[in-house]
Amino acid sequence: MGIIQCNDVCKSFGEKVALDHVSLDFPEGKIFGLLGPNGAGKTTLIRIINRITIPNQGTVLFDGHPITQRDVERIGYLPEERGLYRKMKVGDQAMYLAQLKGMSARDATEELKKWFIKFGIQSWWGKKVEELSKGMAQKVQFITTVVHKPSLLILDEPFSGFDPVNAQIIREEILGLKAQGATIVLSTHNMESVEELCDDIALINRSRLVITGGVNEIRHKYGNNNVELIYTGDTQIETVPDVFKVLSDQDDAGRHTAVLALGSGICPTEALKAIVSQPVSVNSFRELVPRMNDIFIKLVTEEK
Repeated sequence: MGIIQCNDVCKSFGEKVALDHVSLDFPEGKIFGLLGPNGAGKTTLIRIINRITIPNQGTVLFDGHPITQRDVERIGYLPEERGLYRKMKVGDQAMYLAQLKGMSARDATEELKKWFIKFGIQSWWGKKVEELSKGMAQKVQFITTVVHKPSLLILDEPFSGFDPVNAQIIREEILGLKAQGATIVLSTHNMESVEELCDDIALINRSRLVITGGVNEIRHKYGNNNVELIYTGDTQIETVPDVFKVLSDQDDAGRHTAVLALGSGICPTEALKAIVSQPVSVNSFRELVPRMNDIFIKLVTEEK
């Protein structure tokens, strides 16, 4: 059982169906990618989990019981649309948001100062939010999302507005929070981040759950049983009937890069045995697993 269980959740806005019987678990202590094109229903599901809106049908459980407002205090939510008050000072804003999550003034001050020092932004405490760049404001909002040490973090496009250096800092912080036991839901269109960070994913499209499971499991499921072979030799490698077929073979001064399609039921080890029986020297041999970006496009396109 995950820290959050969504059971048969439905939500409509007038005639617009936002979620259509979605059942989903968020495994505890892992990073879970919530994926889908714009308008698929991801943000509606996130808002239901945070009790910002109520489903028309279905239930949401937190640690096995119907989620309550008290449980929401154990959630850190970073929305895609940022919501800092521009005229407030950064420190006052951070203190206010931390106390909304149930922290005492003393604990909030102590923890916020630790985070401000960690991010090297101590000098921002007395500045107004409107004086900050978008990336600087993003850092402040990330801190206010995690400062109360939530059990569940929901991060909607957390890298938006960051340069590569600061995006990497946030990635490292996300992994650090996972190592400390937090469960993290990552909603993003950046498939490289999904492959780098996520243990499991769910893809929602047109209000329905399309697929869910482990990232590696899904990537292998949608593979086409092709392998890449890099080898050297005076002759090109030849197809071995029922074992593999040579789809392409590029020769660069005797160093070949070939793509092989394995036969039905043939594992890479069997193919490698057949390769080494030919007069070639194998430099590398690897399974070609599709990228999450390609799988995302394939599944969303098929749904249309």
